[in-house]
Amino acid sequence: MTSSVPSPSEVQATYCATLVDEWLALGLSDAVVCPGSRSTPLALALADRSELRLHVRLDERSAAFFALGVALASGRPVLLLVTSGTAAAEVHAAVCEADLSSVPLIVVTADRPPELHGVGAPQTIDQAGLFGRVVREAADPGVARLEVSSSWRPLARRLWRRSRGEGTTPGPVHLNAAFVEPLVASAGDLPRRVDTEAMTISPERVTLSLGGRRVLVVAGARSDRESVSQLVSAGAALVGDVTVVDALSHADVLVRDDALAAELRPDLVIRLGGLPSSKVLGQRLREWAAPTISVRGVDEPADPDGLSGVVTRGRVEIAEGDPANEEYATRWRTLSEAVRKGLQSVERWCEPVVAGDVAREAKESARALVVGSSMPVRDVEWWASDRPERVFSNRGANGIDGVVSTLCGVASVTPALGLVGDLTMLHDVSALVEGSPSGSATLVVLDNGGGGIFSFLSQRSVLEERRFEHLFGTPRAHDLVTVARAFSHHA
Repeated sequence: MTSSVPSPSEVQATYCATLVDEWLALGLSDAVVCPGSRSTPLALALADRSELRLHVRLDERSAAFFALGVALASGRPVLLLVTSGTAAAEVHAAVCEADLSSVPLIVVTADRPPELHGVGAPQTIDQAGLFGRVVREAADPGVARLEVSSSWRPLARRLWRRSRGEGTTPGPVHLNAAFVEPLVASAGDLPRRVDTEAMTISPERVTLSLGGRRVLVVAGARSDRESVSQLVSAGAALVGDVTVVDALSHADVLVRDDALAAELRPDLVIRLGGLPSSKVLGQRLREWAAPTISVRGVDEPADPDGLSGVVTRGRVEIAEGDPANEEYATRWRTLSEAVRKGLQSVERWCEPVVAGDVAREAKESARALVVGSSMPVRDVEWWASDRPERVFSNRGANGIDGVVSTLCGVASVTPALGLVGDLTMLHDVSALVEGSPSGSATLVVLDNGGGGIFSFLSQRSVLEERRFEHLFGTPRAHDLVTVARAFSHHA
């Protein structure tokens, strides 16, 4: 007589199918999976759902940044599944970036059951709490048990909602899922789904009085677009990082000049989102010491210098009949246009010219632009006047690792053009193994010996030349065209 009690393997198959079913009902559209043995139960549950876009990537570190790119471009949580052991540790850098950039990721690390920990079992590390405080939620429910099946859907819902920002800011969540062997089994009937009210995040309204003052808006990644638009329409000048489409370029160039910096001193600074890359602008903001309001959006306002006298939260509205001094914004635009025309007269290719050309090409071809850290993001921010509607850059942790993978992830959602430095490409060369599955990514590489960003450091002026180059130089002798062609890419 056959027993009607499901085996532990069948229970975990049902558990995985339930999690996937709940996530799909909540809006999951993309999952990124790395091949591995211990993650088999959830990988099979994902593969069984044809309505899900399943991306299989070989390298966990690259896969994590690919998932980050998908989430950036889609604006929805993306699931990332990796097997146990060091595979889980490989995704840590992307999780840190997702944390600081408020990007929703559901990271699932497969694990061995408790009885295989601490006894020398292979591919077994302590994965509980692996990502520390950078995740919005960490769950380690252990091996699936039928008697607690009523908790499976609430677990999936909680992780989904926390990744989207319920009770906090959007960002990564971590599920450490222990699976027992055998890893392949058939799922039984799923626990009934109870419809729950959809979560909506409605920002509060913040009414600001501009009072005819010279208002400078400093906007960065994750700035609320409607707030930025309201402020610009009310006559404020706007400077920002590469992701802020309407921001004036060349702010870094203009405020380097002492006379212009004095002329452009604002009466009021309003900060939204992250920080632009310009250290010079940051220095001028400290020197100006103008009254500063920071407006919180999806995350904390970036204010490492503590300049903000007022910190508020919500979506900006301007008090009726109370605009800013429009002559101030006009002066910013006039000076920026003069720099743009001067750059157009440069007849040789150099990094600023290339940055402008690439950004313009992305705009004219209606593609998203993915910009690498280090010098490329600065070149685009400081020199590119014409930018596409959508610009992405990993400016949370500001690392150069994983940018090519992020480009491929973005390109899986929308056609994309990437601009990176040579070291950024080499750091993420494993992304070239698979590239962009849709074939809609084009990568432009600045082959300039590392870009020399460390030459801007103060160490450059105090260290002997040979010692500085030994420690901070980035020499290399790689033929990047040959590297790309080795992975069957056109170059």
